[in-house]
Amino acid sequence: MPIPKAELHLHIEGTLEPELAFALAARNGVELPYADTEELRKAYLFEDLQTFLNLYYELMAVLRTERDFEDLANAYLARAAAQGVRHAEIFFDPQAHIARGVDMGTVVEGLWRALGSSETNHGISTRLILCFLRDESADSALETLGAAKLYLDRITGIGLDSAEVGHPPVKFREVYEAAAALGLRRVAHAGEEGPPAYITEALDVLGVERIDHGLRCMEDAELVARLARDRIPLTLCPLSNVRLRAVDVLAEHPLPAMLDAGLLCTVNSDDPAYFGGYAGDNFDAVREALGLTEERLRELARNSFLASFLDDDEERRTRYLAEVEAYVF
Repeated sequence: MPIPKAELHLHIEGTLEPELAFALAARNGVELPYADTEELRKAYLFEDLQTFLNLYYELMAVLRTERDFEDLANAYLARAAAQGVRHAEIFFDPQAHIARGVDMGTVVEGLWRALGSSETNHGISTRLILCFLRDESADSALETLGAAKLYLDRITGIGLDSAEVGHPPVKFREVYEAAAALGLRRVAHAGEEGPPAYITEALDVLGVERIDHGLRCMEDAELVARLARDRIPLTLCPLSNVRLRAVDVLAEHPLPAMLDAGLLCTVNSDDPAYFGGYAGDNFDAVREALGLTEERLRELARNSFLASFLDDDEERRTRYLAEVEAYVF
């Protein structure tokens, strides 16, 4: 069994494997522009973030009903459990669904049909994080938060994702202030394609508690020192970084240097159906490509639970951390 870990950077729509995409398309009468799963897999070769996003949004067309979202989440949870995931904080993109005529309730209720029983069925505790699409308007984000108010018993926090460049965090100041007033936890993608200044802005303007990606912080020594001092978690996604050309090859990933700098790094899968691997696959890949020691892998696993939003269940966090310490490679 792989080392126990938490997954903190996972887009549920990004777990849509070709086989499930075709099954849901058949169920819902959606015609995909691919002959079969093999041809669809060939489309999973991206030039950059935008070419990935184009396919990502295209395939969402197969997600129509509560049952579809339940099946999607259960498929992810089964794969994650097999790779050692004990706790998952799962992103979803309601604006992308609302734009297709699928309302917030269908998405949340469907996901919750899986997440509400995830511990019993998969041995994984879960949290749900609503993400705003940063290439949509700030007003749209506020409307989306309003639509989510009926479901705040199931939503732990908010995030910010999609195309980063040209959409600085400050654009979403108002919706983050509103979410904070509702008691929601706050994270944001920053410093993947965007500059280190976006990381600083996410911290200072949006008040985020975790940075998703954050890779480019290494270009700013003062920012690195701040992130290390304040123990701000970074949710890194190594295989995603290679597939989207944030780094050329995995052997050049800055993860070891980031750990050496005292950063609280975690390893996650991002959109695993598209990027070539789930959480355990990412651990295996960095271990091999970067020569990480067993203790470094243990540190990454430990960090994942320390960085999680389990503040309301410290007993559970302590239990998970004990599993990490007891793990024998």
